[in-house]
Amino acid sequence: MQEQAKSIKLKIQRTLQLRRALYFVWKSAKGWTLLNGALLVIQGLLPLLPLYLTKLIVDAVTAGVKAPDKAEAIRQVLLLIALMGATLLLTSLIRSIAALVSEWQSYLVTDHMNDVLLDKSVEADLEYYESARYFDTLHRAQREAPFRPISIVNGLTQIGQNAITLIAISALLMVFHWLIAVILVIAVLCGTAVRLIYTGKLFRWQREQTARERQAGYLNWMLTDISHAKEIRLFDLGPLFIRRFKDIRRTLRKGKLNITYKRSVADFAAQTVATLAIYGSYAYVAYQTVQGRITLGDLVMYFQAFQRVQGYLQGMLSSLAGLYEDNLFLSNLYEFLDLKRTVPEPAHPRPLPQPMKQGISLNHVSFQYPGGTRKAIEDVSLTIRPGEVVALVGENGSGKTTLMKLLCRLYDPTGGTISLDGVDLRQFDTKALRHEISIIFQDYVHYQLSARENIWLGNTSLPPDHERIIAAANRSGADAVINALPHGYDTILGKRFEDGEELSIGEWQKVALARAFMREAQLIVLDEPTSSMDAKAEYEVFQSFRQLVAGRTAILISHRFSTVRMADRIFVMKHGAIIEGGTHDELVRAGGTYARLFEMQAQHYR
Repeated sequence: MQEQAKSIKLKIQRTLQLRRALYFVWKSAKGWTLLNGALLVIQGLLPLLPLYLTKLIVDAVTAGVKAPDKAEAIRQVLLLIALMGATLLLTSLIRSIAALVSEWQSYLVTDHMNDVLLDKSVEADLEYYESARYFDTLHRAQREAPFRPISIVNGLTQIGQNAITLIAISALLMVFHWLIAVILVIAVLCGTAVRLIYTGKLFRWQREQTARERQAGYLNWMLTDISHAKEIRLFDLGPLFIRRFKDIRRTLRKGKLNITYKRSVADFAAQTVATLAIYGSYAYVAYQTVQGRITLGDLVMYFQAFQRVQGYLQGMLSSLAGLYEDNLFLSNLYEFLDLKRTVPEPAHPRPLPQPMKQGISLNHVSFQYPGGTRKAIEDVSLTIRPGEVVALVGENGSGKTTLMKLLCRLYDPTGGTISLDGVDLRQFDTKALRHEISIIFQDYVHYQLSARENIWLGNTSLPPDHERIIAAANRSGADAVINALPHGYDTILGKRFEDGEELSIGEWQKVALARAFMREAQLIVLDEPTSSMDAKAEYEVFQSFRQLVAGRTAILISHRFSTVRMADRIFVMKHGAIIEGGTHDELVRAGGTYARLFEMQAQHYR
């Protein structure tokens, strides 16, 4: 009983998957889909005309041999041949139009599915990007999404076209002898069963090998991307990674070839059964003709009918098997598209305070990364007042950056609350909240775009040539760097594209800092903002730092105490907890962890 219920549930699920795929196609190309349907009916009916014209031609020739008026017989034959030629030309024209329509529809559907995939990738919360399972799911979806929905439509089109033709031809064969029609159907079903069985085996094998395929892709990326080029050459890692890539590809190749080999053997056995059935039917028709029970034209027509029935049946059942395969593999896409949000939006978001009056409060906040074994943040409580500059210091892994991720709602706390003017951040619209935060993380992005665009991306609500771009570059010290480039602000940064100019790490950091200053946000978060700058550049940035953040709240994360000492308050973090807090002078006088770390840095400058 349970097995039966499971089977029914699976069938319902696959039917819904099919409907969903058809919806994707309809949404992306309504007009082309309708046109494709009309051409389907025409192409389904046209094959009947040549079949019947062939019979008429053969019978006309046979009758003409015995007719006393040869001229009339020839005219009749030529007229039928002309009709046959016109029919074939029409068929060819319709086929060409259908191919064009199908190609255009395919492009539209493929682009739409890529858009759907990218939208979901951007929508997915950061938590998913720290899960190997997510990347397996994404990899499978990327592999199937662009072509499976249109493949389903093409399969259904082929099924419909073949079905229309088969209904008429099958009626013809049933008139001749019902048993022959049954034998032909059974022969073709054998081949279809083989395909269905091995499609399921291939699907399960590919899901099992997803991690290996991603490993091969990762090795290929490391060997070909500039980000790893220096170390691979300096440490002679190329041969090692190439060997590992080859080993993985060899394993994948063997597994797939094993399935292909078994499928080929089963296919051959099915084709043997089909061939015996077809040629047995041929022999029976020939026998009936010799006995004078049917005409020579009938013989030719039935022979062609057998061939076409076999072809159309194989085509239709092959399309059905393909439909089953496409629907099976589409579950990979739906698995990705159905991922649930881990940072949910409020049903009725509260308006954000403009400006904030009480500030930001963290109340006993704790957080543990999904799948982690320890808490990254544990029982943190602090308040940041409006217009205040706060610094966070501590060793790597102490939880400073994680705290900022929680503040930006890239994650939600697993314990405690973070509030803005007394309202839990979870009650605000996430995009609106993030718009009020301008942040540069330590692992900022090197956008392979123009220098102007690199800065403009900090606030795309402004025009891409807005005067604030140059003002932000002046604030961060990037203006001098950019003006020294061949095309100034229009210079492409990075070497990925032609005529691009690479910057030093410190110069990239100035550009990223300018991007943070583009947004007139209430809160500025700078995670190691000057770690790659030289002493002079850092001094110039922080000489005007108070002016840069005037009227705004700022959070600094830094290992450089020359930077953090200018903050209004400094908090020291260790193992995800705050262990000290106060002004620079207060913490030095207290003689605790901050004082010890400050002294360790200060002695290098004496």
